[in-house]
Amino acid sequence: MNNEMLVYWKKLIAPSILETVQIVFFTVLIGFVFGFFLAVLLTLYGPTGLNYKKKMYTILSFIINSIRSFPILILIVSIAPLTRLILGTTIGTKAIILPLSIAATAFISRLLENSFIQVDRQLIEAARSLGATDLQIIRRVILKECTPSIISILTLTTVNYIAATTIAGAVGGGGIGAIALTYGYQSFNNTILYMGVFILLLLVNIIQYFGEWLYKKVL
Repeated sequence: MNNEMLVYWKKLIAPSILETVQIVFFTVLIGFVFGFFLAVLLTLYGPTGLNYKKKMYTILSFIINSIRSFPILILIVSIAPLTRLILGTTIGTKAIILPLSIAATAFISRLLENSFIQVDRQLIEAARSLGATDLQIIRRVILKECTPSIISILTLTTVNYIAATTIAGAVGGGGIGAIALTYGYQSFNNTILYMGVFILLLLVNIIQYFGEWLYKKVL
């Protein structure tokens, strides 16, 4: 590694990798926590769920579909006043986690719901006949059956939101995407641009490999 590359690495690339990891980690973590909660509600109150409540399901489904209809960049811009109100700024690592987490929540909740409702109804009815409550069915039957699917969903979400950080970089989000765009593409510096691209590819492949390995382990 020559001196120029070493400077780029220390001053730009290495810090941006840490920012990207931080953004993706907290986005997926927050998105999974809230997405899981919404998925449980959708499973409980959905048409094929355990305790169908049309009004509740319709409201939740409308909110989730509305959030999912926004492209990431438009969502980031459209809720900028809310981001500024909560965090005091709309740029930087912390500021971009909020809109990405909202998007991830809607994305994960719908995927988890689709996974949960595909569990064999005979297993659910057998648990119900033994006196299991709705929450016990979710915890002891649905979650147990859906563990491999949950791992796949987390893997897919992580990969998607690594890509989303590059979009967020266009509006001051920080991370590798911002470095590749600002110091690479816009500054006509192909070294930084392609270093950023290579690192993003590497991160995606590492996550995909680990997700597939973990999926096979729990099967």
